[in-house]
Amino acid sequence: MPTLPTSFVSPLAGRLIALVALLLCGWSAQAVEPTALEKMAHDFLTPALAEALPKDGSPLRAEVVMGSLDTRLKLAPCNQVEPHLPAGTRLWGRSRIGLRCVDGPTRWNVFVPVTVKAWGPAWVLKRAVPAGDTLTQDDAEIAEIDWAEQRSSVLALPERWVGQIAAYPLTAGLALRENMVRAPLAFAPGAQVRVSGQGGGFSISATGQALTAGMVGESARVKLPGGRVVTGVVRDAQTVELAL
Repeated sequence: MPTLPTSFVSPLAGRLIALVALLLCGWSAQAVEPTALEKMAHDFLTPALAEALPKDGSPLRAEVVMGSLDTRLKLAPCNQVEPHLPAGTRLWGRSRIGLRCVDGPTRWNVFVPVTVKAWGPAWVLKRAVPAGDTLTQDDAEIAEIDWAEQRSSVLALPERWVGQIAAYPLTAGLALRENMVRAPLAFAPGAQVRVSGQGGGFSISATGQALTAGMVGESARVKLPGGRVVTGVVRDAQTVELAL
């Protein structure tokens, strides 16, 4: 059969040829099976999870509950799928793993839901604690909980919560976390406090007026007799320590 000269191929025919070529490329790509994508997400999760768990030596035992893709999902064929963590995502509690096509006629990006639990010992309240009450060692006992159930960090060491104030009414059975407690009030604004500091072979000590409320372990501003305003860390009901 004789062939037409190139000059006889219309622009429309050229576009049809290009479309056929694109379709052929798509047919040569590998079909995408949801089960294969879910396995890929699971395989990606194993090393990524090691980076997500706390590095402070906490004895945590990870438990992963994998979700699944929507069975109604129809994805274009793809030669290479790349698993990834979406920006701002942490493998802690409810999360997700992204899967994107990086080599195929149609680029797509889907997400597999995943729940990461981190079981470990924590201090759990034995009784209800009203807001404003001071927590004591007898208020809680050790029990195993899911650290990842909430975003707020677990207070694993007693010294981090004993002597602290309940920030709001706490019910029995709650594991103590950072957002549940606050430092006790050491002094109110206007109180006379002692300001002290050491450094470079010398020390200073003066009495000033608190400009802000003072809570043990937190910063407070104090006005000295000469008018200078300094900031230091509250050590007790009468002392603010400066870093020199």
